[in-house]
Amino acid sequence: MDKVNVLTHPLLQHKLTILRDVNTGVKEFREIVSEMAALMCYEATRDLPLAEIEVQTPVAPAKGYAIAGKKLAIVPILRAGLGMVEGILDLIPLAKVGHVGLFRDPETLLPVEYYCKLPTDIAERDVIVLDPMLATGGSAAAAVSLLKNRGVKHIKLMNILAAPEGIATVRKEHPDVDIYCAAVDSCLNDHGYIVPGLGDAGDRIFGTK
Repeated sequence: MDKVNVLTHPLLQHKLTILRDVNTGVKEFREIVSEMAALMCYEATRDLPLAEIEVQTPVAPAKGYAIAGKKLAIVPILRAGLGMVEGILDLIPLAKVGHVGLFRDPETLLPVEYYCKLPTDIAERDVIVLDPMLATGGSAAAAVSLLKNRGVKHIKLMNILAAPEGIATVRKEHPDVDIYCAAVDSCLNDHGYIVPGLGDAGDRIFGTK
């Protein structure tokens, strides 16, 4: 699918299977979500521009490379997206972190913003939006719209699991946004859960019901 990157690395697929298992406990689930985010970050940042620089090694001068261009920000969608933040910051500790909170209006079923705190220079940064599950796609599409309204030009979406319905929503509303996920499952059930999925990612990360 255009702009949809399904990451099939064996480590990701192994860890995803552990997440799916109903017997995986909170501690292990939380750790693996963070580990998968770090692994996926390698692919999502593969196109970062580099500038050639020179450094002095203990032996002689050497040419090397440093990341050039715009700086990065990561924006988790509350609350489950928080589980992906630490893994990415381990790789990119200078990335700034924004937060977006959305809930679904019970009448209209549309996402409603209840919290938004972003870096003041967010419009000057490349942004990766984080949410373990891309189910209906409503929250992800709303978060991307929110960022675009604040001047962000380059946005990527990172999900551990995606449903075809969620991908279709994001592709329709934001055809310019690249989606990175470890698997695309079959469908959504009547309650909006991804099938076979892994349950409610937020509940399993934070140990709630």
